[in-house]
Amino acid sequence: MRIDFLGLEAFLSIADRGSFHRAAAHLNLSQTALSHRMKKLEDDLGLKLLTRTTRQVALTPAGIELLPSARRMLEDMATSYEALRQQGRERSEHLAIGCLPTIATYYLPRLLSEFSRQFPDLTVRVHDNSSNEIAELVQSGQAEFGITIVSANRWDLEIKPLLKEPYILLCRPDHAFAGRETVSWSDLAGLPLVRVSTRTGNRIIIDDALGSRREQMCWRYEVQHVATAVSLVQAGVGLTIVPRLAVDLGKTPDLAGVPVRNPGITRTLGIVMKRGSPISAPGEVLKKMIETKMRQDG
Repeated sequence: MRIDFLGLEAFLSIADRGSFHRAAAHLNLSQTALSHRMKKLEDDLGLKLLTRTTRQVALTPAGIELLPSARRMLEDMATSYEALRQQGRERSEHLAIGCLPTIATYYLPRLLSEFSRQFPDLTVRVHDNSSNEIAELVQSGQAEFGITIVSANRWDLEIKPLLKEPYILLCRPDHAFAGRETVSWSDLAGLPLVRVSTRTGNRIIIDDALGSRREQMCWRYEVQHVATAVSLVQAGVGLTIVPRLAVDLGKTPDLAGVPVRNPGITRTLGIVMKRGSPISAPGEVLKKMIETKMRQDG
C-alpha cells in the first residue's frame, strides 16, 4: 500500500494554519501546487477532508478522524529520519575496524599514523580481537572491515587474502639460537617454551602444524596474549613462536627472531568485509593502504 506523505504533509499544514495561503507559504509551494496535493490525497482516499469557503477552511468529519493519525505518522517518520541522519553523521566522523592483536600492536600503528594525516579529525576505533570476534564485528556492522587470518569463510563475508606470514622463534640476543639462520623444532625439545591460549588463532595454527609432536615440546608457560609471551621472552623466562609481524625487531633490541623449519609454519592474512555492504570513503582509503603495505611485505 502506497502512502501519500506529501499529501498528508499538505493536509496537516492546512489544518494547523486554517488557510491554504499560509500553508502554501510554510511549505514554500504555490497555492495551486498545494491544492493539487490535497486533491490527489482526497482522490486517493475517496473522502473529502476539507471544506473550503472564501473566508475559511474547516475539517470534515473524515478530516477530523484522520488528523491525529496523520500527525503521529509524520512525527514518527521525522524521528526515524533524524535518527538515520545522525547515524550518517556519526559514520562520517568515526571509523571502526577489526584487527588481530598481533597486527594491531606493531604493524597497524605505522599505517594509522599516515592515515591520520589525511583524516586528522576522524575518530578511529580499533577492535583488537580474535579472528572469530572480528568476523562477528564485521557481520554485525560494528566494524567496516577486519584484518584477520584467512580461514573458512561465512556465506555473508568476503575475504581477500593479502599476505602469507611465517612464524619465527623469539629469543634474547644473547641466546645460542640468536645468530642462526634457522632453527628446527627438534632443536627446541626440552627448552622452556611459552604458548598462547587455545582460544587464539595462532595456537590453532601451531598445534595443527605440529600434530602429535606438540606433546613432545616443553610448554612451560601458557598466556592469553602474544604480547605477554613476548614480555616473558624479554625477561629471559623462555622462548616463544610468534608470527613475524607480531614484533618490530628493528625497534626491539632485546629480542632476536629466527625462522623455524621442520615444519615451517605460516598463516595467511587478509581483509574481511561484509558481502554487499559498502565501506565509507575513509574506510576505503585505510583498507587500500593496508592492502598495499601487506602486498609489499608479502
